[in-house]
Amino acid sequence: MIFDWAVSIVAFIAITWTLLPMFRHDAWWIRAFEFPRVQVTMLSLIVLATYMAVAGWRDAEDKLLIAVLCVCIGFQLTRIAKYTRLYPRQLKSATASNKEDRLSLLVANVLTPNRNAEALLRLIKERDPDIVLAVETDNWWQSQLDMIESGYPFAVKHPLDNLYGMHLYSRLELIDPEVLFLVEDDVPSIHADVVLRSGHKVELHCLHPAPPSPTENPTSAERDAELLLVAKSLDARARPTIVMGDMNDVAWSASTRLFQNISGLLDPRIGRGTYSTFHARYPFMRWPLDHVFCSNNFTLVSLDRLGDIGSDHFPILAVLQHRPGVQGVHKEPDADAANQKLAREKIDKVPADEDALR
Repeated sequence: MIFDWAVSIVAFIAITWTLLPMFRHDAWWIRAFEFPRVQVTMLSLIVLATYMAVAGWRDAEDKLLIAVLCVCIGFQLTRIAKYTRLYPRQLKSATASNKEDRLSLLVANVLTPNRNAEALLRLIKERDPDIVLAVETDNWWQSQLDMIESGYPFAVKHPLDNLYGMHLYSRLELIDPEVLFLVEDDVPSIHADVVLRSGHKVELHCLHPAPPSPTENPTSAERDAELLLVAKSLDARARPTIVMGDMNDVAWSASTRLFQNISGLLDPRIGRGTYSTFHARYPFMRWPLDHVFCSNNFTLVSLDRLGDIGSDHFPILAVLQHRPGVQGVHKEPDADAANQKLAREKIDKVPADEDALR
């Protein structure tokens, strides 16, 4: 009897964790349950198997609980199935290579108190990316990253002690780089045009919005607004565009889907895998927080989650091939009237600088 009750309680928890994110409320304790969808799915499957083995189909209550668990598992799978190899790839793989139009980008949340800079510097040397974005960087991290400046002559540096410092290093020319504060006065973002070796220009946006959490922002309003401000500013169907960084949002969340619909950008994870970058210390509690989104005139050469650098995040490395001729083969996300209305409502919740990106 006690075991039956214990299984029922765990089943109720799994069901609650599935249902909570369905509410369109920005509170951190609701939005947080969008993150562990893979873990909740696994928990629900274990509970379902255990419950059927222990309780079976004895009465209507058993059948109802089993049915609800099955529906919850099915719903979770509809959210995470895209991030498996069973799903069609949203961003096509590169079939032709032209190094003049290739761009490699490394995103690394270094974790401010982490002092293992050597691990990141070694990765940069080994992988030799064209662009390095490091976030959570302070003055100490700037002094370490400056060691790569000889190979990365173009840099934008904004060290901070509040976990939102940001450093961008590029071996390719950056045109009109600027640091903006789109929503919060102490949370920067970096924006520039990158000139490829071929001479083509790529619009680049580097983001690290604050997450909804009890220690940061009580709601997701600030994070969502920053992502949507950038999304609405883009003309990704006309210009090659990349948005990258630690978004403090998972790939399968409602807010990320809205960001993609408004921006029209593609996610290289879809059809390939989760490439979970956080938390580096807890294998069973990982989800994809660090992202590289791109417009439909790119194809993917490679996407890799890299090794441990002493941070709570793993770095991620994307190699993209600029190919304007592939625009027609991509089925890009698109926003309907409801998406546009919801985006407008979310932006209006915060005192955002809507003119900064114009």
